[in-house]
Amino acid sequence: MKTFSQKPADVTKKWVLIDAEGLVVGRLASIVANRLRGKHKPSFTPHVDDGDNVIVINADKVALTGKKYTDKTYYWHTGHPGGIKERTARQLLEGRFPERVIEKAIERMIPRGPLGRRQMKNLRVYAGTEHPHTAQQPETLDVAALNRKNKRA
Repeated sequence: MKTFSQKPADVTKKWVLIDAEGLVVGRLASIVANRLRGKHKPSFTPHVDDGDNVIVINADKVALTGKKYTDKTYYWHTGHPGGIKERTARQLLEGRFPERVIEKAIERMIPRGPLGRRQMKNLRVYAGTEHPHTAQQPETLDVAALNRKNKRA
Protein backbone atom coordinates (compact mmCIF):
# COMPACT_ATOMS: atom_id res chain seq x y z
CA MET A 1 0.00 0.00 0.00
CA LYS A 2 1.43 3.37 -1.05
CA THR A 3 1.22 6.53 1.02
CA PHE A 4 -0.94 9.18 -0.63
CA SER A 5 0.67 12.58 -1.18
CA GLN A 6 -1.39 15.30 -2.78
CA LYS A 7 0.19 17.48 -5.44
CA PRO A 8 -0.44 21.26 -5.42
CA ALA A 9 -2.00 21.00 -8.91
CA ASP A 10 -4.66 18.55 -7.63
CA VAL A 11 -5.95 20.83 -4.85
CA THR A 12 -9.59 21.90 -4.95
CA LYS A 13 -10.42 24.84 -2.68
CA LYS A 14 -13.92 25.68 -1.49
CA TRP A 15 -15.20 28.93 0.00
CA VAL A 16 -16.69 28.71 3.50
CA LEU A 17 -18.68 31.45 5.28
CA ILE A 18 -18.84 31.49 9.09
CA ASP A 19 -21.00 33.84 11.15
CA ALA A 20 -19.07 34.53 14.37
CA GLU A 21 -21.89 36.22 16.30
CA GLY A 22 -21.95 34.86 19.85
CA LEU A 23 -19.28 32.21 19.18
CA VAL A 24 -16.43 31.54 21.62
CA VAL A 25 -13.17 32.85 20.14
CA GLY A 26 -10.90 29.87 20.88
CA ARG A 27 -13.35 27.26 19.64
CA LEU A 28 -14.05 29.26 16.49
CA ALA A 29 -10.32 29.75 15.88
CA SER A 30 -9.53 26.04 16.15
CA ILE A 31 -12.26 25.13 13.64
CA VAL A 32 -11.13 27.85 11.21
CA ALA A 33 -7.45 26.86 11.60
CA ASN A 34 -8.31 23.25 10.72
CA ARG A 35 -10.23 24.45 7.65
CA LEU A 36 -7.36 26.70 6.54
CA ARG A 37 -4.82 23.89 6.85
CA GLY A 38 -7.09 21.34 5.15
CA LYS A 39 -7.07 18.85 8.03
CA HIS A 40 -10.79 18.20 7.56
CA LYS A 41 -10.12 16.61 4.15
CA PRO A 42 -9.13 12.99 3.62
CA SER A 43 -6.52 14.24 1.13
CA PHE A 44 -4.64 16.27 3.81
CA THR A 45 -0.94 16.56 3.08
CA PRO A 46 1.14 18.50 5.64
CA HIS A 47 3.43 20.24 3.16
CA VAL A 48 0.72 21.32 0.66
CA ASP A 49 -1.72 24.22 1.00
CA ASP A 50 -4.95 22.30 0.40
CA GLY A 51 -7.19 24.15 2.87
CA ASP A 52 -10.32 26.12 2.08
CA ASN A 53 -10.85 29.87 1.77
CA VAL A 54 -12.63 31.00 4.94
CA ILE A 55 -14.74 34.15 5.36
CA VAL A 56 -15.64 35.16 8.93
CA ILE A 57 -18.32 37.82 9.41
CA ASN A 58 -19.57 39.58 12.58
CA ALA A 59 -16.11 39.41 14.13
CA ASP A 60 -16.99 42.27 16.48
CA LYS A 61 -19.74 40.18 18.14
CA VAL A 62 -17.61 37.23 19.32
CA ALA A 63 -17.72 36.00 22.91
CA LEU A 64 -14.86 35.48 25.34
CA THR A 65 -15.25 33.11 28.29
CA GLY A 66 -14.39 33.93 31.88
CA LYS A 67 -12.71 37.27 32.52
CA LYS A 68 -10.79 37.28 29.24
CA TYR A 69 -12.77 40.28 27.95
CA THR A 70 -11.13 42.53 30.55
CA ASP A 71 -7.99 40.59 31.55
CA LYS A 72 -6.57 39.11 28.31
CA THR A 73 -3.70 41.24 27.02
CA TYR A 74 -2.09 41.33 23.61
CA TYR A 75 1.59 42.36 23.60
CA TRP A 76 3.82 43.63 20.81
CA HIS A 77 7.21 45.31 20.66
CA THR A 78 8.06 48.41 18.66
CA GLY A 79 11.66 47.35 18.17
CA HIS A 80 13.04 50.17 20.32
CA PRO A 81 14.45 49.70 23.85
CA GLY A 82 11.61 49.62 26.36
CA GLY A 83 9.11 49.51 23.51
CA ILE A 84 6.80 46.78 24.78
CA LYS A 85 3.15 47.72 24.32
CA GLU A 86 -0.06 46.04 25.38
CA ARG A 87 -3.80 46.18 24.76
CA THR A 88 -6.64 44.26 26.36
CA ALA A 89 -9.18 42.24 24.40
CA ARG A 90 -11.82 44.80 25.39
CA GLN A 91 -9.80 47.64 23.85
CA LEU A 92 -9.36 45.66 20.64
CA LEU A 93 -13.02 44.62 20.33
CA GLU A 94 -14.29 48.14 21.06
CA GLY A 95 -11.58 49.77 18.95
CA ARG A 96 -11.04 50.40 15.27
CA PHE A 97 -10.13 46.85 14.17
CA PRO A 98 -12.17 44.31 16.22
CA GLU A 99 -11.42 41.55 13.68
CA ARG A 100 -7.82 41.36 14.95
CA VAL A 101 -8.89 39.30 17.97
CA ILE A 102 -10.01 36.47 15.68
CA GLU A 103 -7.08 36.92 13.28
CA LYS A 104 -4.54 36.65 16.10
CA ALA A 105 -6.26 33.61 17.64
CA ILE A 106 -6.22 31.80 14.29
CA GLU A 107 -2.72 32.94 13.36
CA ARG A 108 -1.34 31.47 16.58
CA MET A 109 -2.90 28.08 15.78
CA ILE A 110 -1.34 27.92 12.30
CA PRO A 111 2.28 26.69 12.07
CA ARG A 112 4.83 29.46 11.55
CA GLY A 113 6.72 29.53 8.29
CA PRO A 114 6.16 30.13 4.58
CA LEU A 115 3.30 27.62 4.30
CA GLY A 116 1.54 29.04 7.36
CA ARG A 117 1.79 32.57 6.01
CA ARG A 118 0.35 31.39 2.71
CA GLN A 119 -2.54 29.62 4.45
CA MET A 120 -3.33 32.76 6.46
CA LYS A 121 -3.87 34.62 3.18
CA ASN A 122 -6.90 32.35 2.62
CA LEU A 123 -8.61 33.92 5.65
CA ARG A 124 -10.86 36.96 5.38
CA VAL A 125 -12.32 38.46 8.56
CA TYR A 126 -14.93 41.24 8.57
CA ALA A 127 -16.33 43.11 11.57
CA GLY A 128 -19.82 43.54 10.10
CA THR A 129 -22.22 41.35 8.18
CA GLU A 130 -21.19 42.57 4.72
CA HIS A 131 -18.44 40.91 2.67
CA PRO A 132 -17.35 41.34 -0.98
CA HIS A 133 -17.11 37.59 -1.74
CA THR A 134 -20.68 36.79 -2.84
CA ALA A 135 -19.43 35.97 -6.36
CA GLN A 136 -17.52 32.99 -4.94
CA GLN A 137 -20.81 31.51 -3.61
CA PRO A 138 -19.45 30.45 -0.21
CA GLU A 139 -21.03 27.57 1.69
CA THR A 140 -22.31 28.50 5.14
CA LEU A 141 -20.80 26.54 8.03
CA ASP A 142 -22.87 26.61 11.23
CA VAL A 143 -20.20 26.37 13.93
CA ALA A 144 -22.74 26.83 16.74
CA ALA A 145 -24.54 23.62 15.71
CA LEU A 146 -21.35 21.53 15.82
CA ASN A 147 -21.16 21.66 19.64
CA ARG A 148 -23.33 23.41 22.22
CA LYS A 149 -20.24 24.88 23.91
CA ASN A 150 -19.26 26.76 20.74
CA LYS A 151 -21.96 29.40 21.30
CA ARG A 152 -22.21 31.65 24.33
CA ALA A 153 -25.72 32.35 25.62
